Amino acid sequence: MMQTIGILGGMSAASTQIYYRKMCELVRQRLGGLHSPELLIRSLNFANIENLQVSGKWDEAGLLLNAEVKALERGGADFIVLATNTMHRLAEQMMDGVRIPLLHIADATASRVVKEGLKAPGLMATAFTMEQPFYLDRLRTALLQPVVPDATDRAEVHRIIYEELCKDIVTPASRSVYEDIAQRLAEKGADCLILGCTEVGMLLNQDNVSVPVFDTTLIHCEAAVEMALRP
Repeated sequence: MMQTIGILGGMSAASTQIYYRKMCELVRQRLGGLHSPELLIRSLNFANIENLQVSGKWDEAGLLLNAEVKALERGGADFIVLATNTMHRLAEQMMDGVRIPLLHIADATASRVVKEGLKAPGLMATAFTMEQPFYLDRLRTALLQPVVPDATDRAEVHRIIYEELCKDIVTPASRSVYEDIAQRLAEKGADCLILGCTEVGMLLNQDNVSVPVFDTTLIHCEAAVEMALRP
C-alpha cells in the first residue's frame, strides 16, 4: 500500500510543478510500469501569501495554512509536505490540531548534509529564510554551521526569487549573479551549498557550483516518496 502525500503548494506555483513532476518520476523509477504517487495537492494563490509576508501578517498566514492542512487531512492525506522553505516559518502553527505528521524540509535537508559528512553549508534562499532563526536553528540543531551571504547578496538573491523565478523567468544574467554569490559563499568557508528556496534550483545545480549542492526541493521529494512507500 502507498501512503497518500498531501502537498500544500502554490508558494510558488513554479516550485509546486517541480514537486509533482519529481515525485511522479521517483515513483515510476521505484515501482516501474504505470505507477505514480498517491497525491492530494492544494495550490494556493501566492499573491495573497506574498501580501501577508511583506505586511508582516504571519499569524494570519499561519491560520490560512492551518485551515488548508486540515482540509488535506480530511481529504485522506497520510502526511503533509509543505512545498516551500520560507513558509516553514509557520510549521508549528500550521500543524496545530492536525493528527498527521509534517515532513519538514529543513530536517530532510540537514540529514542529507550530515550523511555526506559536511559541516558548513552555504544557504541561498529568501531573505526570510536566510535571516530568521526558524530555518538556521534547525540546521544548527543538526550540528551544522550554516554560512549566509552578506546583506547585499541576500537582497539580490531574494529579489531574483520574487521578481523572476516565482514567475518562471530564468535569465542568463541572474544565473551569473547566483553563480557569483555561490562562489563567494565557498570562499567564506562553505563546504557545500543548500538551495534553500524551492525555486533556486531553476538557476543553480551541481554543474555550475564548485561545492556539493543540496537542492531542498529534490531532497524533499525523495524523502516524501520514501515515506510514502515505507511498509
